[in-house]
Amino acid sequence: MKRFNITVNGKAYDVAVEEITNGAAPVAAPAPVQAAAPAAAPAAPAAAVEGTSVKAPMPGTILDVKVSVGDSVAEGQVLMVLEAMKMENDIVAPKAGTVASISVKKGDTVNSDDLLASVK
Repeated sequence: MKRFNITVNGKAYDVAVEEITNGAAPVAAPAPVQAAAPAAAPAAPAAAVEGTSVKAPMPGTILDVKVSVGDSVAEGQVLMVLEAMKMENDIVAPKAGTVASISVKKGDTVNSDDLLASVK
């Protein structure tokens, strides 16, 4: 029997798995037992965003951040590059203005709808 720690929907479980060989009858496994490790604390609510939010269109990794806070940008100007499914996607400014905040850095992994930056 092998023991594994797995996480399902944010809950950690300690499970035991028995390998079945040809001709052997399966053995009922006991119910999952919550692991001793504490679950991660829920994320703090996001602070109010000043300006227009720029959110991740899909999960991926930030390859490059092309602007800094305080930079003036034109509508459609590339703010950062997001790699998703082995493709590089330009994340562009939704409007002309000034970069109010940048919430990610090069190498960060993001999910869909994560805040990347804001432009005011």
